[in-house]
Amino acid sequence: MDKAYEWVPFYETLADKLLEYNDKRSELFELMKNLALQQPLMKYLQLDLEDRWGPRNHRIDPFSVMSVLNRGITNENRTKLAEVFANAFKVTLPVPTNFNGIPTLNNINSFFGEGIDELWDLFVSAIKSAETNTFTDDFKNAFEKAIAIKGNGLASITIGLFWIRPNVFMPLDTYSRKFVFERYGIVVPKGDFSGDDYVEFLNTLKNKINEDSPNLTFPDLSYNAWSKKGKNPHAESPESITDNQRTSQGDSASNDGIWAKNKNIILYGPPGTGKTYSTIQYAVAIIEEKPLSKVKSEDYQEVFKRYLKYKDAGLIAFVTFHQSFSYEEFIEGIRPVVSSDENGESTGGIEYVIQDGVFKLFCNKAGTPIRADDTSLDLGIGKNPTVWKVTLKGAGNNQIRTECMENGHIRIGWNGEGEIISDDYTQYGDNPILNAFYNRMQIGDIVMSCYSSRAIDAIGVITGEPEWHDEYPEYKRLRKVKWLVKGINEDIVDFNAGKILNGLSVAKLSVSATDAVQILRKVNPNLFDQNVKIPNRVFIIDEINRGNISKIFGELITLIEPSKRIGAFEELRATLPYSRQDFGVPDNVFIIGTMNTADRSIAMIDTALRRRFDFVEMKSDYDILKGVHVKNIDISNMLDIINKRIIVLLDREHTIGHSYLLPLKTDPTIETLAAIFQKRIIPLLQEYFYDDYEKIQLVLGDNQKTDDTTRFIVKKRVDNKLFGNTDVDFPEYYEINNEAFLRIEAYAFLR
Repeated sequence: MDKAYEWVPFYETLADKLLEYNDKRSELFELMKNLALQQPLMKYLQLDLEDRWGPRNHRIDPFSVMSVLNRGITNENRTKLAEVFANAFKVTLPVPTNFNGIPTLNNINSFFGEGIDELWDLFVSAIKSAETNTFTDDFKNAFEKAIAIKGNGLASITIGLFWIRPNVFMPLDTYSRKFVFERYGIVVPKGDFSGDDYVEFLNTLKNKINEDSPNLTFPDLSYNAWSKKGKNPHAESPESITDNQRTSQGDSASNDGIWAKNKNIILYGPPGTGKTYSTIQYAVAIIEEKPLSKVKSEDYQEVFKRYLKYKDAGLIAFVTFHQSFSYEEFIEGIRPVVSSDENGESTGGIEYVIQDGVFKLFCNKAGTPIRADDTSLDLGIGKNPTVWKVTLKGAGNNQIRTECMENGHIRIGWNGEGEIISDDYTQYGDNPILNAFYNRMQIGDIVMSCYSSRAIDAIGVITGEPEWHDEYPEYKRLRKVKWLVKGINEDIVDFNAGKILNGLSVAKLSVSATDAVQILRKVNPNLFDQNVKIPNRVFIIDEINRGNISKIFGELITLIEPSKRIGAFEELRATLPYSRQDFGVPDNVFIIGTMNTADRSIAMIDTALRRRFDFVEMKSDYDILKGVHVKNIDISNMLDIINKRIIVLLDREHTIGHSYLLPLKTDPTIETLAAIFQKRIIPLLQEYFYDDYEKIQLVLGDNQKTDDTTRFIVKKRVDNKLFGNTDVDFPEYYEINNEAFLRIEAYAFLR
């Protein structure tokens, strides 16, 4: 058995051991209950809760037992649990240390449905069918009954069958369905699916495999399906794998989970409700693939430290939209650059260059893999790598190319320039090739070996600074390279903005790091084992509704849809107008926007944006202010009263957020309260009501007061002497009574 799938015989043997409990189901329950009491990793089972397990007559189904090993936990913990099961069920085979190709379940809901008898019947008939290599009517009937049970479903049941006999049953999670369709043209419908349908699918798939790759196994298919997606089912965190969302994925209602679904989110609400504050928690939860509620329960300062760390690592980017923000700044555009002479002085001339915008730069780096246990780089690829091409002497096979591949480096010529290349010589472009080789090419950059005008034969990562090697008769300039793949023949013209590879020894390509990693994944999927993953990345757009959406996003408004992302079923790319690059949005890029509803009504938001984003309303959180009092004023209740009045007089989009009053948590004094009202709340109300002071008085309760000294807004009459005793009847006007803000009795009608 291939060590990559060492779990297969262990799982099959464990299933055989569980089969022995078919007639001893209460004994299996007691065994699992005792194990759960001893092993902290199994406490989630809560088998000691009578209200949960009493109605089940203290029985547990075999698939739920197997699911203990197949949750979204670390491989180290899965191995620990496998050791526990090996001892408990007397499995003598080696305990697996990797779990390649196994889809995992959500930690929150790792149980199968209520139909324990139906699940046992399926388990027994499935093992019997696997032994006899015959799918009986008993199996088909049991299959149909099991998937009909509430809480199960086609994906869940087929994943469970895959666990117990991985070489016989194929899981039908989302990515596996997509993979078998793309590779073999087999369509798996999402609607009703009978036992006959599943058996027919298995037979058709086996026939296709025998025609295409006879040695391929179902574990291979499962592994390749998830690797192609950029997610490993055996990695540290689970993904969306079941039809009924029993796996770890967020939903638009709660935004809790492992963020498999919501790629685009807008946090909207009135000012002061913590929208920008919350983007930090959202970003950390998405990158760490944790439930949002878990991150929110942590100390905010600790979360913020991790946010800054991820931002520094390039996993998070932040931009604010405004009225002048444009497509050229967001995607790409032509920018003027003042040219310089050899001394670096401006010549007054203007050159025009194509410059990437902030979002395109972010997406081009988004495919860079990292280690699963750290943000440090694994394959040697840098945080912001540039992709280069190098011509090793010339096209086709030659001695220089062979030597470079064998010894892990690249070599170029220009020997006549001598060993020492001064910075002045290369810095100002006297020789663009040497300038690129010595100055622009960095450790961690990706390099592609040019084999012909269209194709490359190797991809590597720069690992060393430039060196001079006089022992070579030619091509003495050398940089060490870690070759990730060699001996390939891959056409990259489409990735290189439709341009063929020029004859220069060293040149920057238009290939993005994301596309380079995609090529690597295609030609050598073994590079991306369980220790390497493509992390989630978060692009935050503050004040997203302040920008002209159609002007800024352009053709990308379609490409950001989850179904149109790179690697998705309906993957789309657009040819950008300036660079002519085929650009797509990577699947691991999440977009979080914030929108102030008081600044612009949500009803007026661009329809295209509304359709492609999930909207999460941010309201005033009165609980944050619970227990905050200024003398006898309950601040939480006061804000609630103010907002209720605003909703009646205006609308809910112009309420006041809790953050305006947060300084009172640390300094609950009348002076602080007065400053908040004078400098923040009153100006906000003036803006909301367009200086309609009668309504502002209603909001503040001034209309209920009989004494002007306690009114925040005081009505005044013009003294006619101001205009020389004229007979003009001047209208009344309003003044802000600053002294009232320091009187505790002035807040009497806000309690």
